[in-house]
Amino acid sequence: MNKIALREQLTAFLHEDIGFGDISSGLIDQRETSFAMVTAKMDGVFCGMDVVLELAQMQRLVVESCQPDGTVVSVGDELFTLRGKTRTLLETERVLLNLVQHLSGIATMTRRCVEQLNDPTIAVTDTRKTTPGLRMLEKHAVRSGGGKNHRLRLDDAVMIKDNHITALGGITNAVARARMLAGHTTPIEVEVETLEQLHEAIKADADIIMFDNRTPEELKAWRALVPSHIKTEASGGITVETIASYRGTGVDVISIGQLTHSVTALDCSLNLVGGIKHAVTRNDASAIR
Repeated sequence: MNKIALREQLTAFLHEDIGFGDISSGLIDQRETSFAMVTAKMDGVFCGMDVVLELAQMQRLVVESCQPDGTVVSVGDELFTLRGKTRTLLETERVLLNLVQHLSGIATMTRRCVEQLNDPTIAVTDTRKTTPGLRMLEKHAVRSGGGKNHRLRLDDAVMIKDNHITALGGITNAVARARMLAGHTTPIEVEVETLEQLHEAIKADADIIMFDNRTPEELKAWRALVPSHIKTEASGGITVETIASYRGTGVDVISIGQLTHSVTALDCSLNLVGGIKHAVTRNDASAIR
């Protein structure tokens, strides 16, 4: 996690939400302090500790407790607790919860996919189908859920897809140009959709071959044709509902866009101790710790 980048992002998010000042929280005495508890309203996997710690430091709040990323949580479980100026707690709440809920949703979806696949020989990875501006955090959430990351950006690796193949006149030429222009530390991956393309990618000696939109049966047959030194990846249309059928296919990686582009946030709530939603008065908050 790049903490410098994280702080810059959080600063921008606070500017966006607070504007010139939180009018509602401004009604509260600036000297008042409170204890806030964030609890899960759904079962899932928590992710967001770095966000909690960084935002708290920026906003001069004290983190009394926080679950580690990757923790499995149930409805009603305490995720983290904060203490500080009441005004600040409330003006920070929405940015904090939005990010934690989103990241925990990704971690939860990733954990479900890994568990449904139930094949330790195959890595479950994300794609670049992420929310602009949130890629670093979203990919961290995938790791927290037990998955791994595909390339972070376009400069991480060469990925020769269908449009590149068309523009460059074929896989052979595309891989040759990549070998000539890319550094020795930059892997070259080729997406294939036909057996003819697969044979061409093998002959070109790509580092990784991606099988696009193939059935589990096709994957097993195609994987058997690939030399052991070339890694293989399955992608395209694979979801949490279908991933179990890819168990034992022999590929090294399954990449799933669903991990980041269409997850359900893990609902949670922040309540000041002593409020209507809490049974203990705020002034007695220290007694329940």
